[in-house]
Amino acid sequence: MRLRGRTAYIRFFLLAALACLWRLSPAAQTAPEGEWRWFKGNLHTHTVNSDGDSAPDDVARWYKEHRYNFLVLTDHDFLTEPEGLNALFAARDKFLLIPGEEVSARHDERPIHVNAFDIRSTILPLGGDSVLDTVQKNVDAIRQAGGMPSLNHPNFHWAVRPDELRQVNGLRLFEVYNGHPTVNNWGGGGFESLDEMWDAVLTAGREVYGIAVDDAHHFKTLGPQYSNPGRGWVMVKAPELSTRSVLEALERGDFYASTGVELGDLGRLDNGLRIGISEQRHVRYTTEFIGAGGKLLSRTSDNPAEYRLKPGEPYVRARVSDSNGWRAWVQPVFAR
Repeated sequence: MRLRGRTAYIRFFLLAALACLWRLSPAAQTAPEGEWRWFKGNLHTHTVNSDGDSAPDDVARWYKEHRYNFLVLTDHDFLTEPEGLNALFAARDKFLLIPGEEVSARHDERPIHVNAFDIRSTILPLGGDSVLDTVQKNVDAIRQAGGMPSLNHPNFHWAVRPDELRQVNGLRLFEVYNGHPTVNNWGGGGFESLDEMWDAVLTAGREVYGIAVDDAHHFKTLGPQYSNPGRGWVMVKAPELSTRSVLEALERGDFYASTGVELGDLGRLDNGLRIGISEQRHVRYTTEFIGAGGKLLSRTSDNPAEYRLKPGEPYVRARVSDSNGWRAWVQPVFAR
């Protein structure tokens, strides 16, 4: 469904005009020398410019008011320009919008959706001879446009299998968690969970990082059956809040993904991981260190938790779960 609200367009063009008038760009908030900060962001959400229920400024305001630092509006096959919104929010409220789009291709009725971050114009979806060919062509188109691609909800309509995902070139990000209620994060019926899919790709030697997102469409109606905001996000460690700094951190894996667990300290070592958890009162935590083939290398309730690769172990990643069911995913470290 593609909604085009007249009111939303009026608000959108007013904001764009405001940006031109002020000639403002989002200022980078640079950390003190030698110090990097955590920035919270959502990389997948929708407005009335595709199939969301709210105008771009209302969506941006929700995230700003809920203490996010950055946001990507990813409407289907439509670039929702962020300049006006950045002029409205950034100078006063230290909030960054990064341009994006959900490039929405199909192959044999299987939805092949790839997000494009930091692009300058709409990218038309491309078809292919197979699922792999379709994914690859759209990833390549995003890279050629100067953007950063991320594969969305692979288990939505069971569209992309691990054997296909592990063969994609130029892809560094995929959604290990998506907050939409119908995307089959946990697999079932002979289909892998997104966690299992991630390990299949990493075991094949592909350095791919897992993100958590909202994929929010519904801001006016709340409930578990709706795709509401606030369900999945990334915490990026960077020297400043700027588009370049955020995307560089994502490209090199300097972030973790979360549905509610907060980490205070995260060391991605040359040969392992060290994880410090920001504990909440009366909540218990378990850290699982996971290796090739999805093998559980270690499980601990220690805080901080640490694991160092042993000879013959190609990588380690971590998943932290709390006693209320929230999770955080830590990016893999590979043996060198």
